[in-house]
Amino acid sequence: MGDRLRCITLDVTGTLIAYKGELGDYYCMAAKAVGLPCPDYKRVHEGFKLAYIEMAKKYPCFGFAAKMPNIVWWKTCVRDSFVRAGYEYDEETFEKIFRRIYATFGSSAPYTIFPDSIPFLRWAREKGLKVGIISNAEYRYQDVILPALGLNQGSEWDFGVFSGLDGVEKPDPRIYTVALEKAGNIAPEETLHIGDSMRKDYVPAKSVGMNALLLDRFKTPDAEEWRESGAIVLPDLVAVQELLSSEKSTF
Repeated sequence: MGDRLRCITLDVTGTLIAYKGELGDYYCMAAKAVGLPCPDYKRVHEGFKLAYIEMAKKYPCFGFAAKMPNIVWWKTCVRDSFVRAGYEYDEETFEKIFRRIYATFGSSAPYTIFPDSIPFLRWAREKGLKVGIISNAEYRYQDVILPALGLNQGSEWDFGVFSGLDGVEKPDPRIYTVALEKAGNIAPEETLHIGDSMRKDYVPAKSVGMNALLLDRFKTPDAEEWRESGAIVLPDLVAVQELLSSEKSTF
């Protein structure tokens, strides 16, 4: 492992963990669970994407600057998701649906952890590297979801930057600057960031001077473009560990 590397930071969703199924599925199941006819999954999923983009634009970082409570941010987003899909519920019915959705996404239930995640994180820490998490997520990722999946601060990772807690989100390069500060002001060239998005992970991390590589866990059509632009693209964290352990490691 290159002498220069002192810290590794990682994206979470798509890199360490993944959603089980599609997000819209859980919204529909919540409506069905309170006795309503099952909404159209595809319409709800598309409605959610639009509602989320709108909320993130109006109240970025889950309402951080507006001091909006997390539950209020999500309630507005969920209601708008259903409305955009053509479903308007009375207040009492919506409250029942929302409570189910909010509880589900505050647990480990909708997520699965990749089998190489914990072994890789522990290997990196055993090698004496600082390990950080950088995620566009709210406080429940840090406090509930990651620990429930076996990703604990102190044994799998050392520090985290979460947009809902730190008020800055990818692709803003400042989130990477915050990570370097939390790592103990480690120099960017001594840090490697691993993510699954060229726009949110690779480009902003490189822009502050960090090393970066991308994971292509799901064989995305974009991976070829990533490679052509000069990025290192690997299939999983096993391959990353092999690269960092090899004498040819460029980091």
